[in-house]
Amino acid sequence: MNPKIMKLRGELEKNKGKISDLQGRNRELEKQIRELEDTDIIGMVRENGMTMEQFAELFRRMQAAPAPATSEKEALNHD
Repeated sequence: MNPKIMKLRGELEKNKGKISDLQGRNRELEKQIRELEDTDIIGMVRENGMTMEQFAELFRRMQAAPAPATSEKEALNHD
C-alpha cells in the first residue's frame, strides 16, 4: 500500500483518539460546572431562608409568568 496513505490513516486514527479523549474531558468539565452551579443555587436559596419547596414554587411561578415585552428602543437604552 502507498506509504503516504498509511501515514495519513495513522494520523487520522491518532486524531480520532485525541478527539475522543477531549470529548470525554468536556463531558467531565460540563458535569463539574453543573454541580458547582447547583451548589451555588442551593446556597442562594438557603441564604434567603427558603425551603426547597418554596424555591420550587417560586420557580414554577416564574416559568408560568409571561416574559415582559421590551421594545428595541428600551433594549438599546439599557445597554
